[in-house]
Amino acid sequence: MKKQFSILLLILLCAFSSYSQDTLREVKVISKNKGLQKSSRITANTTLLTSKELLKAACCNLAESFETNPSIDVNFSDALTGTKQIKMLGLTSPYLIITEENIPSVRGASQAYGLSFTPGSWVESIQITKGAGSVVNGYESISGQINTELIKPVNNIPFFLNVYGSSDSRFELNTHFNKRISDKWLTSLFIHGNTRVSKNDINNDGFLDNPLAKQINILNRWQYTDAEKGWVSFINFRYMNDKKQTGEVYFDPSKDKGTTNFWGSEINTERINVSTKLGYVFPDMPYQSFGFQNAFDSHNQNSYFGLNTYNIKQSSYYSNLIFNSIIDNTMNKFATGLNFTYDKYQEFVNVNDYSRIDNSVGAFFEYTFDNTSNFSFIAGGRVDNHNRLGTYITPRLHVRYNPWAKGVLRASAGRGKRSANIFAENQPLFASSRVFDILNTNGKIYGLDPEIAWNYGLSFSQGFILFGKKSDVGFDFYRTDFKSQVVVDLYSNPVIAGTNQVLFYNLKGKSYANSLQIDFNLELAKHLDLRSAYKYYDIQTDYLSGKSERPLQAKHRFFGNLAYETHAEEKGKQWKFDFTYNWMGEQKLPNTASNPVQDRLPEYSPAYSLMNMQITRIFSSVFEMYVGGENIGNYIQKKAILGSENPFGPVFDASIVYAPVFGKMYYAGLRFKIK
Repeated sequence: MKKQFSILLLILLCAFSSYSQDTLREVKVISKNKGLQKSSRITANTTLLTSKELLKAACCNLAESFETNPSIDVNFSDALTGTKQIKMLGLTSPYLIITEENIPSVRGASQAYGLSFTPGSWVESIQITKGAGSVVNGYESISGQINTELIKPVNNIPFFLNVYGSSDSRFELNTHFNKRISDKWLTSLFIHGNTRVSKNDINNDGFLDNPLAKQINILNRWQYTDAEKGWVSFINFRYMNDKKQTGEVYFDPSKDKGTTNFWGSEINTERINVSTKLGYVFPDMPYQSFGFQNAFDSHNQNSYFGLNTYNIKQSSYYSNLIFNSIIDNTMNKFATGLNFTYDKYQEFVNVNDYSRIDNSVGAFFEYTFDNTSNFSFIAGGRVDNHNRLGTYITPRLHVRYNPWAKGVLRASAGRGKRSANIFAENQPLFASSRVFDILNTNGKIYGLDPEIAWNYGLSFSQGFILFGKKSDVGFDFYRTDFKSQVVVDLYSNPVIAGTNQVLFYNLKGKSYANSLQIDFNLELAKHLDLRSAYKYYDIQTDYLSGKSERPLQAKHRFFGNLAYETHAEEKGKQWKFDFTYNWMGEQKLPNTASNPVQDRLPEYSPAYSLMNMQITRIFSSVFEMYVGGENIGNYIQKKAILGSENPFGPVFDASIVYAPVFGKMYYAGLRFKIK
């Protein structure tokens, strides 16, 4: 028993974060069979998505893993690449800290497409924390944190196979191989490949609705565990090559690249990653441990969008040393440590060189009090020195109080600071004729100042019995106040009539984001669950032209998910049915008033609904099949590309996308395991 307990502690240590450790530890005890889990004992407002939840949809990659979760909004980023963008609290992913086993993963050069580089079948669980995150994980988090836990070799099976195909000609293959080398060493090999081979133009605008694509993704994990001595270690080697071609249907890169014959784009990305994690739990003091993380990343993207060229290579090194212990007793815990980050950017926009080197070193301390019953809080702070951002302090606070049974009240506050990578984060704008203009104010990054924001949050949830069935209701409200922000302005009137532009400049005035979410979940019958949420966003920024809503953000959204599964028969046979409904209210659109009449958009987009469904048949504990559909109501944005008839003209724009472009899509797949 002692050995099993030590192994559990060692596995939990690998996250090296008090939030993720508590989430995994508490939730597994309280709600073991739920796919989406929230514990009343966790201090931060954290939701855990388990592998059971991820199997409710195809989840080909990480960006598609949030379709059944109301905390994350999933949107399309443009009309060409098919890339899905996520938002939390109404803010785009750059304002999140996205980590893989608590090592920063999607950042810098990978912001636009990085979520599509992690296959869904590799994911063991996802932890979503709203509001300011832990200071242990850095200073950049503003609206929240998403942490992905990959399948551990110790939890993996000898062989796994997933085959997927869809009506939009996307095909995918995933295989996992796992082997125990010795009593202390295990290794896993993950191989992923996907391709899209056919040209689709459902809306007949002459452009591909989805890109032609190929990706190969390989991960080799090694795990060392010595429970008796208290050591655990992970070593990861990863390689990925991703190629996308999009543009006009008749575009041929070998003949048309760099010409005005046909408009086309290629985005080729190669990533190499090596990461190590070393943890030690003191055998006689299981509450005391240390962890040491190191990661090297090379991200190399070569791309062009029509006549616009964008190349970026980011070479990064990240290191984090953490020590965890207690003060007097286990009700008083603390984590302290040092981390170092180095980023070398080689960035070229057409003929302009924006290369730079960023580095920072920081120290943090985080104190946790938990009376083990109804009250806990986490107070943390860190001080960092950055070669461009200077020296600054980052405070964070999370508080939890359980006023009565099944009721939990949470509050949080914290500060975040980040440098905006304006080109990497706004790559869809390259697929337009917009003129890029930076209103330089002699700042340290692109001539602009760093972004600084405070986030405040309050949430409450209550579980109860309704009509004899388990149910719960909750709400959360968060406000983000920007003290400094890089404004991406799509509203300003062009300097020259007939041309569009995008302006980048420092905020002059106010910018804020208010987010309200109300949840209601009910067990309608045995094995039949309803999950619903309403979300309201009030996001305003002072632009040069005046105060306005943030573009392409629905003020009102409604989410519903209905899940049913039959009783597991002999040998594990079972049916599962999932249906997800999303309603998006109208969205403010960028200014197109100077365009010709036929290429003008209204001030607001129309509201619309999206419906997804999936049916899974489990034949045994080792074999299952699934079929599903996305956007089965077949809603399509009427005019997804402005100026499509003249893509090298002054009004061409494929970045104003508020709804699906492809229409309905159906898929099927199978999963096979050797246990």
